[in-house]
Amino acid sequence: MKRIVCTLFIMALCLTGQAQENSADSTRQTKKTSRLSVGGYGEANFTRNFYSDHVSRYSQPEEHKDDPSHGRFDIPHAVIYLGYDFGKGWTFGTEVEFEHGGAGIAYEKEDEEGGEWEQETEKGGEVELEQFWLQKSFAPYANIRVGHIVVPVGLNNAHHEPLSYFTVYRPEGENTIMPSTWHQTGVSFWGRYKDFRYEAQFLAGLNADQFTNVGWIHKGHKSPMEFDVANKYGAALRIDNYSVPGLRIGLSGYYGHSIGNTYPNDANGAGATYKGKVAIGSVDFTYNAHNWIVRGQADYGYLGDAAQLKYMYNRLNSKSPYKHSAFVSGNAYAIGIEAGYDIFSQIQSLRQKGERFYLFGRYEAYNPYASHTNGVSYDYTEVKRMAFGFNYHPIRQIVIKGEYSKRFLKSLYNNEPSVSIGVAYEGFFL
Repeated sequence: MKRIVCTLFIMALCLTGQAQENSADSTRQTKKTSRLSVGGYGEANFTRNFYSDHVSRYSQPEEHKDDPSHGRFDIPHAVIYLGYDFGKGWTFGTEVEFEHGGAGIAYEKEDEEGGEWEQETEKGGEVELEQFWLQKSFAPYANIRVGHIVVPVGLNNAHHEPLSYFTVYRPEGENTIMPSTWHQTGVSFWGRYKDFRYEAQFLAGLNADQFTNVGWIHKGHKSPMEFDVANKYGAALRIDNYSVPGLRIGLSGYYGHSIGNTYPNDANGAGATYKGKVAIGSVDFTYNAHNWIVRGQADYGYLGDAAQLKYMYNRLNSKSPYKHSAFVSGNAYAIGIEAGYDIFSQIQSLRQKGERFYLFGRYEAYNPYASHTNGVSYDYTEVKRMAFGFNYHPIRQIVIKGEYSKRFLKSLYNNEPSVSIGVAYEGFFL
């Protein structure tokens, strides 16, 4: 039983899907002599965007269709895992994430606010405590986790490590409409029984003051305070099935109230009249067999009282740290599918060395502003995107990625092609 609990702990800390299984296998030997586990993942990317980065590229597209390209280097994520097995079913896990290679306060140009420069302070700056929890395991089918945890709604949040997707950056659709990685403080009950894995979470609610027209609820889990406001609550549920060899099918969802989940709590204010109900449903799958990897997801979200958000007190107060303009959509969606084939599987010498080379293609469609709130339209938020490229794995824990992608917008606007190259790793050091 002790060995089972230890293995489950490593799998919980570790990477999901096939990468998760391999990492868990590779650390079993060290777990016999050490209760401590250390790991992480990171990525460094270069992109050249062959479209305008001007603030009015959507409001005046004709004037910017011939603007010069622009490029950037970035370190989107550098993550350190730490875990410890106290024994008797008690384990601890934490994950510290450095986003974009920096920390503290950053300047951002808010396109949705006419190109105004803003000094943005996110919770913890750009260094985030993405996980911090204690867990008691009673059996493989019954585990309770308390602390700061990942909310596994959608494919991207449940499988967000860089070996879990082909594109250089995280899949764009889910990364636009939902928090990514979505992490909040709460309580989780999870387990695995036969071919099913399940998880139910009770969480602090999202904050409607952080919702936007171009990102829907993407920043709703963040708090500018030193604490997560919990005047309102939310719940998340995920179920995965592994009945078919090589295939995982998942269903996930979220429900909670978001209006009034702010500081200070005004019991007689908007929160007493409006709820801001957030409901999300998602289905996703991963197929990994016969030298193919295929992944797909479909997400749909609903936001109640969306028309009221623009007029909330914190959004009208220019000194508040919240979003101050633009309507928010009552609906959002994201669908995507990608497929890759390992061509090195047909070359015996490379296959024996453990090298892999996937050629892949991806298509997705998403819109964070799918309903025209109060008749206001932001048509540039409706995006269809295709990408194709390669993933080369010289060893299992490292990948070199390259891709060409293109966003297709409505005919009024200019399409947005780009080329990206990246390198990433994930695994355990101890």
